[in-house]
Amino acid sequence: MTMDPYDILDHPHVTEKTMDRLDNENAIDFVVDIDATKPQIAWAVEEMFDTEVADVRTLVDPRGNKRAIIKFPEDIEAEDIAMRVGIF
Repeated sequence: MTMDPYDILDHPHVTEKTMDRLDNENAIDFVVDIDATKPQIAWAVEEMFDTEVADVRTLVDPRGNKRAIIKFPEDIEAEDIAMRVGIF
């Protein structure tokens, strides 16, 4: 990987739906670089937050922003990472 993790992850995407996902699915949504692949996104999260990633799902919203839904293993609390990001 030659990219900087800060070039891949732009900022957290926070809505009422994503907060429900944080509580119910142990996942955080980020707006990411449009050219980033799922393995690159997982690598960036693991590098930036020194944690494991269980799954990455991506979508492109109607505004043309690419969003990644990053799910964490059960033994890692997504809320702890959200606090480090500044969501709370």
